[in-house]
Amino acid sequence: MLRAQRLVSLAAWLAFFLLLSASSLNAAGDTARSVLQVAGGDLLEINVFDVPELSGKFRVSNTGSISLPLIGELAVQDNRTDEVEHTIAQKLEDGGYVRNPQVSVFVAEFATQGVSVLGEVKKPGIYPSFGSHRLLDYLSMAEGTTPLAGSMVDITRHVSTATQRVALRSKGEARQNPEVLSGDTILVERAGVVYVVGDVARPGGFPMDQDDQLSVLQAVALAQGANHTAALKSAKLIRSTPQGKTEVPINLSAMLGSKAADVPLKDGDIVFIPSSAAKSAMKRGLEAGVQAAVGVAIYGRY
Repeated sequence: MLRAQRLVSLAAWLAFFLLLSASSLNAAGDTARSVLQVAGGDLLEINVFDVPELSGKFRVSNTGSISLPLIGELAVQDNRTDEVEHTIAQKLEDGGYVRNPQVSVFVAEFATQGVSVLGEVKKPGIYPSFGSHRLLDYLSMAEGTTPLAGSMVDITRHVSTATQRVALRSKGEARQNPEVLSGDTILVERAGVVYVVGDVARPGGFPMDQDDQLSVLQAVALAQGANHTAALKSAKLIRSTPQGKTEVPINLSAMLGSKAADVPLKDGDIVFIPSSAAKSAMKRGLEAGVQAAVGVAIYGRY
């Protein structure tokens, strides 16, 4: 008998604990659900307690509205789910259709479940946005920025279509770390590129640093320097302007000797370093002399 009473008491305590846990989970779920915003294309599951005729699943149109029985068209886009619940309940009661209606709204299917990460990231794509995430979270999901990443990131908001610009530090670290919401788009801009061509060791295009700053001497250094036959005093800076291409003479010899100021470059600039005809002829003469001397040294023995 005593054992049976203990079992009954234990069962009662267990039932109470389960009821308390369920209530806590429901409350947490309601809190999480209440902060969700409805967007065009979402599928809403609407339940009116004890009135199955008014319950069901309703797709939000591209204009942001749903069509409900008795109520008709109802604008719901950008509203929280708890706001939609209150609006539906109020209209049902004001119209005299349901007395003291109990309405629940749940987003059964999201049309914009992810955040698009585009531009200069290693793995661009659409990443899930359940829960609260910030800019650096999504850059991490995309495995960081590429070496060509610029200094700015544009975040286009899905709700307002406004664009927020965020500056990046070196190595893809953001000076700001704003929250990114479902449906937003992150675009990592490409850095500027300058070109060094002519008589240099490694001609080509080179990305500007994270602050979009690069000078002529820095660009030449990235090209591993000028060759011995280069005409340093006859270099040119070729720049595109709205009026067309312009050529600006630059004296690399004076820059290297700290007798002239270094020149900052812009995106798309071309640094051209020509060859010196005299130096090239001298180099060819020296090469021919060396080859002749080697020939005499080899064949003179026989």
